[in-house]
Amino acid sequence: MALSKERTYVGFGFGAIQSGLFLYEAYHSGKFKRLVVAEVIPEVISEIRNSGGAATINIGHKDHIEKARIDGLEIKNPNNNEDRLSLIDAIADADEIGTAVPSVDFYTTDLPGSIHRIIAAGLLKKLKNNGPRAVIYTAENNNHAAEILESKVLGLMDSQEKKNIKSKVQFLNTVIGKMSQVITRSNDIKNRDLSPITPNLTRAFLVESFNKILISKIKFKATFERGINVFKEKDNLIPFEEAKLYGHNATHALIGYLGLVKGAKFIADVQDFPGIIPFARSAFFEESGKSLIRKYDGLDELFTEEGYRSYVNDLLERMVNPYLMDSIDRVTRDVERKLSWNDRFIGTIRLCFSQGINPRRFAFGAAAALLSMGDTPLDNFSAKLEKLKLIWKNSSASTHDAEMVINQLSTSMNDFSKWKDAAYTDPNLIYCNEEDRQNIRIL
Repeated sequence: MALSKERTYVGFGFGAIQSGLFLYEAYHSGKFKRLVVAEVIPEVISEIRNSGGAATINIGHKDHIEKARIDGLEIKNPNNNEDRLSLIDAIADADEIGTAVPSVDFYTTDLPGSIHRIIAAGLLKKLKNNGPRAVIYTAENNNHAAEILESKVLGLMDSQEKKNIKSKVQFLNTVIGKMSQVITRSNDIKNRDLSPITPNLTRAFLVESFNKILISKIKFKATFERGINVFKEKDNLIPFEEAKLYGHNATHALIGYLGLVKGAKFIADVQDFPGIIPFARSAFFEESGKSLIRKYDGLDELFTEEGYRSYVNDLLERMVNPYLMDSIDRVTRDVERKLSWNDRFIGTIRLCFSQGINPRRFAFGAAAALLSMGDTPLDNFSAKLEKLKLIWKNSSASTHDAEMVINQLSTSMNDFSKWKDAAYTDPNLIYCNEEDRQNIRIL
């Protein structure tokens, strides 16, 4: 497929989501003449240029891995003066822009190549040249990424410039439930039969085929037609962002940490251990699901028992897809972030408390995550709980709310100890009375 039409897309961060979602969908839409992407890794930049702007991504389907190619990439290094000026020109001409960097903290640096500086300069040039209106997708897994980036960019402008930009450019939040990963070890790339980005790079992108992505509602006075037309607009993304964080992400982490205890290497392997997937399914629906349904009743089909149960079943099937080859190590890394006050485990526990639902299964997962931080799984409960308080030190946690969570985790740590004594068998048995136990067959 050759690039055609008149639109320009500019992306920041050449990772799995940028390549496997934004660039892939823009390329295959047939509506763009230019695909420009900013990246700072020297070998990636040189290899994409040596390949003539071609890159390969791996797409995990239910029954196979597709090797998909993207052509016509213009890759720029924002720390290089010539490339930076080229990025500014591209933004001035761009209709759609997307950031997909590790976190919102990467929006700003003191360097001339800072994302917020380049975007601001490009948008001001767009005004000067009367360039096209544009939307900016923010994909940093933060509920307020768009507002944060907008504030940083507009903070470099005077009041009249801000007013003019707001009439011409809109910053959009996203809910991206598309699982992805970057593989950087040559043996893993070879053993998984993946294609590297280019033949000479020891780096491969693997994304799932799912592309039902939600974005903020575009509210220009005149109709704005997106070139990337697979996205679905929503007036209020917060409920869906919470469903992703407290449902999708929290359950994924729960499976990951229980799989870690069982010695699994990949998420798909967890299916071989009795009870873990049913345990995760119950946590997903009975705890976070019912909490979100109570909180957002009637807002959308998702927040109904039928709609959320379908969401649960679809995601669990996708999570254990062997063609995604999602590793336990990847899912369980950065445990302190996953146990922070507003993140997937503690945030879900707090959500459940707010809706009068006992979050015992997610607390069990949080206990497994907390216990994984020591040399041994059950090493010094009280010290670990104190460490958790340190993780929350700079959060908005009140003493009362923190103690509620700590009490729940203390109970879960005792349950975890019982699970250990039962040789880590079916975790559902921890929550059963004697009559229920007789009805559960340990496979």
